[in-house]
Amino acid sequence: MYTRRLVMNLRPDSASELARVTENEIIPLLRKQKGFRDVVTSIAAERSQAISDSYWETKEDAEAHHRTGHQESLKSLINVVVGLPRVETFEISNSTFHEIAAKAA
Repeated sequence: MYTRRLVMNLRPDSASELARVTENEIIPLLRKQKGFRDVVTSIAAERSQAISDSYWETKEDAEAHHRTGHQESLKSLINVVVGLPRVETFEISNSTFHEIAAKAA
């Protein structure tokens, strides 16, 4: 499994708008992409930076999203972020998310 990390610098007072845009515009877009598994968005305590980690079945799926859906996501973020988000792709070496989900069920 792979993850794509977007590191974003936020405009002042835009953290709640980031949450709204992510929920209403970006997540529906991601769900249409082949190999998409999940997304976790975290906002720094001072609200000036956010990180969004999306999870993909294969590296090819993550790269295909970057070529096809990424630009549409950026358009949704134009009023929320300052500059372009930095994008990095990682291979996941381990995770405990499945344990968290099992406890919540």
